[in-house]
Amino acid sequence: MMRPSGSPWFATWAEQGFADQSVRQVIRLNAGGSHLRVRLSNAYGTTPLRLSGASVGRTGQGAAVRPDTLHRLRFAGEPTATVAAGGRIVSDPVPLPVQAREQLTVTLYFADPTGPATYHQISMTTAYRAGGDHHLDAGAAAYTDTIQPAWGSWYYLEGVDVTGGPPTGTAIVAIGESTTDGFGSTSDGDDRYPDILAQRLLAAGRPRPVLNAGISGNKLLAGSVCTGDSALSRFARDVLDRPGVGTAIISLGMNDIMRPGDQMCGVDRDDPPVTLRRLADAHRSLIRAAHAQGIKAVGATLLPFKGAPGWTREADDLRRALNDWIRDSGEYDAIADFDRSIDPHGGGAIPGGYHNHFPDGRPDHAHPNALGYRIMADFIDLDSL
Repeated sequence: MMRPSGSPWFATWAEQGFADQSVRQVIRLNAGGSHLRVRLSNAYGTTPLRLSGASVGRTGQGAAVRPDTLHRLRFAGEPTATVAAGGRIVSDPVPLPVQAREQLTVTLYFADPTGPATYHQISMTTAYRAGGDHHLDAGAAAYTDTIQPAWGSWYYLEGVDVTGGPPTGTAIVAIGESTTDGFGSTSDGDDRYPDILAQRLLAAGRPRPVLNAGISGNKLLAGSVCTGDSALSRFARDVLDRPGVGTAIISLGMNDIMRPGDQMCGVDRDDPPVTLRRLADAHRSLIRAAHAQGIKAVGATLLPFKGAPGWTREADDLRRALNDWIRDSGEYDAIADFDRSIDPHGGGAIPGGYHNHFPDGRPDHAHPNALGYRIMADFIDLDSL
């Protein structure tokens, strides 16, 4: 989750928040079971968040919910709740049988102004907004407000816990930047690399939840007003504090290399120089923290980015040096060599068939498309996890 901010890339509803509005959000589950609980976060709120109503159900078409599955959410038995500033809340269990990789729709209604909203900036899923209270509507007619392009955001929605299902292995948390978050994947397609990895594990008869803790624009060393707390500071919250985690896939450092300062969202800050030693020391810190809790640490190499803003020969040399350290230092328990999966010959650029294009047709050069994300996920040795 991130503090409310403007986005340097597209419009969001985070800064204005919601008032007498319903917001409908679609997620895909990582585990199946008989009951679920919805987790909401006001982590960056400065005032209590008053939730006037909430519901969950299986996703229909677009903003619609399958009517026979729509359930009102309750919190300590009540249909309304208040989330303290900086706090979190979990719904009562809902008896709704679900399967791994099934889509759910969560709807939140706020009668009173929320103020700026704690959110996840780039979800690659469409969020829908309606004026008034429509949290128990199964149909989509009231949900006429969306943001285009449909890179989307999730607001207040921290996750869904599923219980009562078949046994699964320990969870895998993928923590990283935009290439973990899935920028460049298919909007509403759920084809980020962690999604495809989860599908591979299911198909292999080795089901494990794969939790995506990527934040687009996020840095390893330094936080930002509009790209989240640094990975060093959020690692405990997003990896160590999650129950049942057995593996962390760590893909971090690219934004530090591409943007050594912070010149976005009205900020003009020069950070200390980014060096291989600083990056390697930060990776070691995350590895030690994971090992202290019995979590396997898998190091992911950084993708090529020639042609993207921020590319220089010096920056690319640092990326290559960090990749060599990840591969050869022996610090990581295993390697997810995303660099070689996309650029096996070391040319330093994402091949044209694998890279994302912006809505105006310009090549991105820094992010894969859906095919590129599949190549990355397929390159991971399941035995290494």
